[in-house]
Amino acid sequence: MMMLTAKKIYPLALALLFLMMVLSACSSLGNLSESFYPDLSAAESAAAINESEVNVSHQESSNLIVVEEVVIALLLIAAIVGIITRRLRVPYTVGLVLIGLVLSIQGQLQADATSEIFLALLVPPLVFEAAFHLNARDLQNDIVPILALAIPGVLITTGLVGVVVAIGTATPLSIALLFGALVAATDPVAVVALFRSMGVPKRLQVLLEGESLLNDGTAIVVFNLMVVIVLTHDFSLIKSVVDFLVIAGGGIGMGLLLGMIFSQIIRRIDDPLIETTLTGVLAFGAYLIAEQIHVSGVLAVVAAGLVAGNIGPRGMSASTKILVFNFWEIAAFVANSMVFLLIGLQINLEILAANWHVILVAIIAVLVARAVGVYALSGIGRGMPVRYKHVLFWGGLRGAISLALAISLPVELGDLRNNIQTMAFGVVLFTLLVQGLTMQPLIRRMKLIQHSENQQEYERRHARAVMSKAAYDRLDTMQKNGLLSAHVWKNLAPILKDHTEKTTLAVFNILQEDPKVEFDEYNTAQKEALLTQRNTLASLLRDGIVSEEIFAELAAEVDEAMTDNQVSWLEGTQAHNKKAITNLLVAIIQEQDLENAITALTAIGVPVVRMPSAGEFLGRHNITILIGVPKGQEELITKTLQQSSQQRIEILPQDEGAAETAAKEITIGATLFSFEIERYEEL
Repeated sequence: MMMLTAKKIYPLALALLFLMMVLSACSSLGNLSESFYPDLSAAESAAAINESEVNVSHQESSNLIVVEEVVIALLLIAAIVGIITRRLRVPYTVGLVLIGLVLSIQGQLQADATSEIFLALLVPPLVFEAAFHLNARDLQNDIVPILALAIPGVLITTGLVGVVVAIGTATPLSIALLFGALVAATDPVAVVALFRSMGVPKRLQVLLEGESLLNDGTAIVVFNLMVVIVLTHDFSLIKSVVDFLVIAGGGIGMGLLLGMIFSQIIRRIDDPLIETTLTGVLAFGAYLIAEQIHVSGVLAVVAAGLVAGNIGPRGMSASTKILVFNFWEIAAFVANSMVFLLIGLQINLEILAANWHVILVAIIAVLVARAVGVYALSGIGRGMPVRYKHVLFWGGLRGAISLALAISLPVELGDLRNNIQTMAFGVVLFTLLVQGLTMQPLIRRMKLIQHSENQQEYERRHARAVMSKAAYDRLDTMQKNGLLSAHVWKNLAPILKDHTEKTTLAVFNILQEDPKVEFDEYNTAQKEALLTQRNTLASLLRDGIVSEEIFAELAAEVDEAMTDNQVSWLEGTQAHNKKAITNLLVAIIQEQDLENAITALTAIGVPVVRMPSAGEFLGRHNITILIGVPKGQEELITKTLQQSSQQRIEILPQDEGAAETAAKEITIGATLFSFEIERYEEL
């Protein structure tokens, strides 16, 4: 009797997955061959293929060259747009769409994209990268409102959009519902990028990104079910619900299974290149295998990405983590660039202008449905500030999924297909340009930017100090090279030097006032130093000064230090400056402030002990931390906690059974208790 150990099972599992993918590819090729010669027998088809082999080969070569030229052109355009939008401070994705529209009008670049290009080639890396970077614990904390927006929210959007469009455009209800499912998927890539650059609260990012990841797959499943109903004129509520559960649940289950298998395989491999390659195989393999067994490919990629991003890195070395994260960042950037350029290239502004009244009805329908879904469903589970709801409503942009589904509409729909595509393109263009460009003012108006006044003041003073130092150094160099007279330099040098010293002192003062700002600068300095060491080590390897074995050993040390969240330099500068502990400070803070509080306290060298706490307020756990207060530092520690524990406006939940009243808002913060102690010992 043969026993299968773990070492045997995982290679077998990988081989089985590879075989399934090969069979899937062969099946696709077979279908392609049949589509070329549908009415011939097998023998006749073979003969026909042999006779046309030379012509087909030549045609394929020409097609490959054309595809290569288009891809290179798109990448070059994307790079140029990235440079321009960074200078103009315009969302990158919006710039891509605008350039795509301009090129489409001028006829300079033609790129006819199919739904397969979007769904099978460009969507998997985008979805996988987002899921890979999403923290499972953050997702779990808000899973109830996210699921409410992703499942009932999609159904509400489908129904409301369908009804409004049917009434406003005289479109048959079944066709209007099909359009509703098509535009139900949100694509907040531009908004999420804006969130990260502006420092929007992490919870709001998780809510928007989590909803998008899950409702993409849900919308595709509902859309496919609606296509079947429209074509067959056969609707059964029970059958539709069962099909939805099977397709969606099967996709999630397949993704979880593949994610676990690949994560276990990666744990047993210590090669950054192979491990990174396996994550790529997982992303596209999950989609292909799921679609081959007729379950949701997008949901499979979401589930696989969540598992790979939260379990897989536990078995990765520091070097592998850096490589994997950088690889997926680049892959998502390229896919994202292609998607939004193709969106611009696919849209015909003349057709949209001719059908503006129909598009206007569709836009109103989408906005109304989004408002109903967000404001009605986002209150389920943990309380959510009204400001969050406003941003979630306006941040429901449409993009790649809606465009891909519109392109994939069956030709049997005739003119109705063109009508749906026109409305879909109009909605996508409106959300990307109008909503995308107005998100930044909305976020500022909602006061959701977390960058503190001290951080902004530090940036201002630091920039002045750097500018002053650069001016001094430049004129000093000019004087030494004979480009500036010694007499003029002698008069200017004291003035410039005095100004440089004053601006440098101003930076020092702000660092002393805010330990969090000082911590960030130490962190930046350490990362820059480690990157310099890494680049120097690579140069030593390239010049043959060190062997590959020594390079790998030292690179692993540097990479390990780069992935370490603790700023060892700051700790080293404070180690000799410890004072006797005279007070014990008990702080009860909100869960979402824990990371900021510990980071800020660590930055000033204060020991912190986190205690288990059963307290709960507004549906979330409070955190109790014990702080040993050195002599004379109680005021500094209190100020540090004030700066790291934000004052928030939260929704006060109503008691069950109570009469419904307007939602009450309450201000929350942190609570401190101070105790004098006789003796303090560290164990």
